[in-house]
Amino acid sequence: MIKTKAALFWSGGKDSAFSLYKILNDHPQIELSCLVTTINEEYKRISMHGVREDLLDQQAQSIGIPLKKMYVPATCTNEDYETVLLGLFKQLKQEGITTIIYGDIFLDDLKIYREKLLEKADLQGCFPLWKKNTSTLVKDFIDKGFRTIICCVKSELLNKEQSGKEIDTTYINSLPETVDPCGENGEFHSFCFDGPIFTKPINFEIGETIFKPYSTKTTEGTFQHGFWFTDLIPVH
Repeated sequence: MIKTKAALFWSGGKDSAFSLYKILNDHPQIELSCLVTTINEEYKRISMHGVREDLLDQQAQSIGIPLKKMYVPATCTNEDYETVLLGLFKQLKQEGITTIIYGDIFLDDLKIYREKLLEKADLQGCFPLWKKNTSTLVKDFIDKGFRTIICCVKSELLNKEQSGKEIDTTYINSLPETVDPCGENGEFHSFCFDGPIFTKPINFEIGETIFKPYSTKTTEGTFQHGFWFTDLIPVH
């Protein structure tokens, strides 16, 4: 069998972890060359998730797949992001990689955006979780033995106390109906620390939970919102 060389975009959370699991178990035609993670170059944390780079390194070591880091500025515009990303795509293609794997589930606009950027680099996209039922997906994730913790929540949908909690059946059942069970609309982000893709669990302590405000410009004006971030502290 001629295998397709691929890179998987790894956020450290449950969707990228389950995508990796699916690729390793259900797609024998794919040779996974590396994981790719976007990191804030100033704070040395995973973009959007706020997880420390040290914990990311521990994940990659436990998984046993090479990790590439894509550093972006602290105040990263969309133009900045695309410039760095297309540069990385060029590098990956030079290494013989033809396919990029993402953990997206149902956001059509995001999938279209990713595919347009992939097309610019003459690469293909692979979405192993695409259009799966999110309630079924998160149940399957838990049943497979994965363990993951919420590292940040959207403040207008979830409260401070809901960050820093492990995702289990009780937690999923406690979520408001307005919140997707997989957080696919950005309601929460997570850090996966144990499961069948790891050779050993990732050790950490739960630190402080802090609020970070953000401003989003729309046609109606500037919209103020924010996230509660729970710091996860590596334990060696």
